[in-house]
Amino acid sequence: MAAVYTWDVFSTLDGYGSYGPDGDWGGYWGKQGPELLDHRLSLYGEEQRMVFGANTFRPFVQMLAASTEESDVRDPWVTRMRSLPATVVSTTLEGPLDWPDASVMSGDAVDVVARLKEESEVPLRSHGSLSMNRALMAAGLVDRVQVTLFPVLSGRTGAEPIFRGAADFDLELIEHRTLDGRTQELIYRPTLHR
Repeated sequence: MAAVYTWDVFSTLDGYGSYGPDGDWGGYWGKQGPELLDHRLSLYGEEQRMVFGANTFRPFVQMLAASTEESDVRDPWVTRMRSLPATVVSTTLEGPLDWPDASVMSGDAVDVVARLKEESEVPLRSHGSLSMNRALMAAGLVDRVQVTLFPVLSGRTGAEPIFRGAADFDLELIEHRTLDGRTQELIYRPTLHR
């Protein structure tokens, strides 16, 4: 049985995964509250393997290296995520990586993740990695899309539209919750629209 692959992504209401260089939004758009942080910690408390594309992995490493212990960047769930085993899909990075238990797998992400799904004894989770995960969805390898929807619009400062260039999908809502009375978590099962 293949391991379940979850694409875990943060989004503004207008579909952006981050803000541009002129944006003044803080991390999580300044909307992270205690319920969200506790929930994220519980999600990452489960045994699983992280999967990152190089374009997301590099900034994560740089952001963590530049942060202090007191920084929001080092929320307990992020620290826990960093302690999980990780696979970085890249044709440009080489090990060793500045991540406790990470290895690089070179090659096309679709081939790498298809192999991981067959071989892994634990679920797979990817946080961010937009272009890689759009390709994995198109190949039918993403079992769940977990969108944490923050109550902000970033039409002026938004960067990286999450689903720009993605194929068409039907989404079956399989789970949802409201955190801190304002942030929505929506978990979907995607099916390529035919």
